[in-house]
Amino acid sequence: MARVIKSVGTVKLRDPLDDSFAALVRSITYQQLAGAAAAAIHGRFLKLFADGLTPAAVLALPEATLRSAGLSTSKAVAIIDLARKVNDGTVPLNDVESVSDDDLVERLVQVRGIGRWTAEMFLIFQLRRLDVWPVDDFAIRKGWAIAHRLKDLPTPRALQAEGDIFRPYRTVAAWYCWRATDTVLPA
Repeated sequence: MARVIKSVGTVKLRDPLDDSFAALVRSITYQQLAGAAAAAIHGRFLKLFADGLTPAAVLALPEATLRSAGLSTSKAVAIIDLARKVNDGTVPLNDVESVSDDDLVERLVQVRGIGRWTAEMFLIFQLRRLDVWPVDDFAIRKGWAIAHRLKDLPTPRALQAEGDIFRPYRTVAAWYCWRATDTVLPA
């Protein structure tokens, strides 16, 4: 890991959005789409909310209106489900500071269209949680193998144990694993 850290430099995470609900909606919208197409659909979707994107505003619109922005049925239903679960407190976005990482992941994966990976990326990039170790992420596994000069990628289970030495800063180690996949490292 020292080679990666020396080659890459200081950790730099992109700025979070101002609103966690908007960040999750964006994640759902962008799933499995190319960047330009996702950005266009997301932009049209946001234009539906002249008074701002909120769970109540989403629930006030029919699914067909959401779909008119270019969302697939499954994405529209997922965003509606997110709005419902934020409204009923299943996903406590107004009080995320008091919820543990594990509990928040458990609550987020109850939302249609949000899996463990999306929940972990939310913790890292939106909430800036420092001890997230997304072992199912292919790039994390690949970056670990590159950093440690391994011939084969570690399994998620094996990588889970390896992350323990980085507690309580596993997010930092994850970031360096990601960077290892797109950095030419010295031999």
